Amino acid sequence: MPASGVLAAAIAARLSDLGLPARVEEHDRHTSVEAAMPESLSADLWRAVLEVVAEADRFGLLATSLNDRTLWAVVRKAVPATGDVGGPSHQR
Repeated sequence: MPASGVLAAAIAARLSDLGLPARVEEHDRHTSVEAAMPESLSADLWRAVLEVVAEADRFGLLATSLNDRTLWAVVRKAVPATGDVGGPSHQR
């Protein structure tokens, strides 16, 4: 498992420990973690959740008009040190 997957799995496990079951998905350039959020959380639980997702490269909260809320976090995969890193326009 790539390092991004290990960190994402650790984030998901910590969120689950806080009562927010999370799912992990591997993508080409990153690993994502998502968890459904209840309508209300205590201030202490919010702080704990933010502490967990702060370990990711990016995170956010997606809210819909149906009151569905999904917490997401993204851990980028390592960029190769050589080769076609940024595509043809970025090659040296």
